[in-house]
Amino acid sequence: MFQATRRRLALWYTAVTAILLLSLALGMYFYVRATLIDRIDDTLKHVVEVVNRSLVVQSFPPSQGRYQVDLEASFPSQGKAVEDDHIDLEWFSPQGDLLWSTFTETLAVPLHPTRYGQTIRLNGDHILRQVTERVEIDRHVLGYIRVSHPWFEVSKPIRQLSLDLMVGMTLMVACVAGIGWFLSGIAIQPVKDSYQSLKQFTADASHELRNPIAMIQTNAQIALAYPETQSQRLKVIERLTKRLGNLVNDLLFLARSDSGIIVPGWQSVPLDALLMEVIEEQRVFSEQKKMLLSLTIIEDDRFSEQEFAVWGDWDQLARLFTNLIGNAIEHSGSPSCKVELRGVKRDFLQVRVTDEGKGISESALPYIFDRFYRADPARTHSGAGSSGLGLAIVKAITESHHGHVSVEVGHDRGTSFIVDLPRLP
Repeated sequence: MFQATRRRLALWYTAVTAILLLSLALGMYFYVRATLIDRIDDTLKHVVEVVNRSLVVQSFPPSQGRYQVDLEASFPSQGKAVEDDHIDLEWFSPQGDLLWSTFTETLAVPLHPTRYGQTIRLNGDHILRQVTERVEIDRHVLGYIRVSHPWFEVSKPIRQLSLDLMVGMTLMVACVAGIGWFLSGIAIQPVKDSYQSLKQFTADASHELRNPIAMIQTNAQIALAYPETQSQRLKVIERLTKRLGNLVNDLLFLARSDSGIIVPGWQSVPLDALLMEVIEEQRVFSEQKKMLLSLTIIEDDRFSEQEFAVWGDWDQLARLFTNLIGNAIEHSGSPSCKVELRGVKRDFLQVRVTDEGKGISESALPYIFDRFYRADPARTHSGAGSSGLGLAIVKAITESHHGHVSVEVGHDRGTSFIVDLPRLP
């Protein structure tokens, strides 16, 4: 599917570029051709003006005011041309009869007086560019002069230009095809990654939903078959539906976060007070695990107690740190969990949640915030209320608050989750 899309993209890139190059080549071709023709026409008109000024005109008889061109004085003796690029002249009588010409053979071309250039095709491939002008004095027509220029001065450079344009366009289209294939691969890679992520996410979500639904159905069937176990089975069903509800809520939260539907209720949040509240809520679970849960607020000369505030959503930040602390309590297996709040920079506050558990393998660190990622099956879904999306939600909330979350693993044991949040100005 993606290869076909990539081929279509590359084909569209190449087709559009080929059309643009063809339009540019045609425009250049006709512009150069018109320029060459105009240059020849200007040359022919200049020759006509020069010949017109050099004509020797006789008046006979003078009293009648009649004029005639002296051909011998006006035109040199006709000589055979040895060059192919010379300009040929023809002189016609007022009645259109040819009187003098530099051509060795008479042209079978009708006389059409016009100062505009005309392209005349003779027998074979011989083509001429001609300008014909009527010569008159006092409204008395003396004759017609026709100047011819060989067409190869247009056709030769035009033919070379056409060849150069064809070769250049072929090379350009080939290069664009290769570049288009490369760029289409770059353009489609994010789509491919998103599709693979969505496919994996859908598969994981389906797996997570299938298990509790199957267990609910099984327990309901057992309760119906054995009425004496209804109470026990209903309690199991309650726990499973609670777990299923948490999973659906987490999925809904991440979906809304990805689409930008969730907009934090921005307000000034005292981070120290929020952490105290979260730790107080989690203390019951830590005591059940016989774990010491502590909060340390580190102050220095730059920060006072009143400056530990961020601009954010209280409920979302509470959920962020509840997930981190609950994850440490649930999976660390250590006797203590420490929460530290400090100012690392003037514009940032840092919260570090550290446990002394067995830690996380180095190979799992790049994927620890991925949804449904299982670095160690023993560390996921061991609790009835866990949805397996806690760290993904932590990352989503942190990024929505323009912060950063990372994880550090000790040399021997222990894991630290570090959250940096912009401090309230």
